[in-house]
Amino acid sequence: MEPLPKEGESAAGAGGEPSRGAAPSSGVVVQVREKKGPLRAAIPYMPFPVAVICLFLNTFVPGLGTFVSAFTVLCGARTDLPDRHMCCVFWLNIAAALIQILTAIVMVGWIMSIFWGMDMVILASKCSALALPAPASP
Repeated sequence: MEPLPKEGESAAGAGGEPSRGAAPSSGVVVQVREKKGPLRAAIPYMPFPVAVICLFLNTFVPGLGTFVSAFTVLCGARTDLPDRHMCCVFWLNIAAALIQILTAIVMVGWIMSIFWGMDMVILASKCSALALPAPASP
């Protein structure tokens, strides 16, 4: 009596050989969508130079760039929280800045602040790439 194949092994070959007559891979496309929490989704889509300045500020003074980015929400920067009011998104960014400032003592806030700034630059680059018009054909 043969033992049943273990999980991940094929029934035909225990030596790692693919079984003959097996169907080729079907080429299924899987879409992955990141689920963001409310603080992370409140990061505004800013112009690229402003995002770089916020990253610079967050690198040297934790939370300062996040604090500055909160005011871009009041200036009309959009976020991934379209169902929330502008003031609510502003206060979420202020809360993120305070968390970064208060936890910078134990380095957690400083690291969080740098990653927050990197997210700002990534979002700004995505936003500017979408806003660029396509070149006109002659």
